[in-house]
Amino acid sequence: MVLDGRDRVDIPHANAPAVPAADEGGPGQQQPPRFGHEALAVVLQIREGELCVLLWRRALPPYEGFWALPGGALGAGEDLGVSIRRQLAQKVDVRDLAHLEQLETRSDPERDPRRRTLATAYLGLVPADVDPIVPADTGWHPAADLPAMAFDHASVVRSGRRRLRAKLGYTNVGFALAPPEFTMSQLSGYYRSALGHDVAATNLRRVLLRRGQIEETGRSVPSGRSGGRPAALFRFRDRNLQITDEFAVLRPPNAP
Repeated sequence: MVLDGRDRVDIPHANAPAVPAADEGGPGQQQPPRFGHEALAVVLQIREGELCVLLWRRALPPYEGFWALPGGALGAGEDLGVSIRRQLAQKVDVRDLAHLEQLETRSDPERDPRRRTLATAYLGLVPADVDPIVPADTGWHPAADLPAMAFDHASVVRSGRRRLRAKLGYTNVGFALAPPEFTMSQLSGYYRSALGHDVAATNLRRVLLRRGQIEETGRSVPSGRSGGRPAALFRFRDRNLQITDEFAVLRPPNAP
């Protein structure tokens, strides 16, 4: 085969130095930036009829005195899920999560004034019958009425609320808000607090029974002083997350 100038093939000499690939760096070539990476947790619980989020008050700049989500830097050799569980247990002593899932990753270059830091947020749910012991600088705050927040954490809390509200419509995630056994009046109260609108106990019972999420235990709560029919006790059939109606939405009354 005859090669003309257009077809010439240059074969490097065996002793010629290797040329670094574009992503390997080289003399005069800019090295890729190094980012910090942290794990954060939006931990929600129904407390005294209100959806609350766990926050801790920062003691150092930036945002000294502001409230922040629990979490911190990803440790060497650990993945994100292990990191956030470790930090929740060590820093705010929360180990009783009924559900934990990855929520979102924040990558705004300006979100941390110290250096560029990626943040992967998780949504964690604590059942209403658990009362975790938390440090003095940590407390529960109404998720709908947040205090002054550090960084972009207020926006992350809002994302967590939206995720919970959406999943209550098509999964059995209500198990993570409720104790092992409950009356329908209690369960509708948990849903009302999480969704932000009224949820009738009779309608909720009908929907969740039809979807196979809950079942009667065969036990009931004794009548109070006013008498009346004892309230039946229910439980979730599965306390692991299941999609029970992928097209369902629990909307406020009279919503289009």
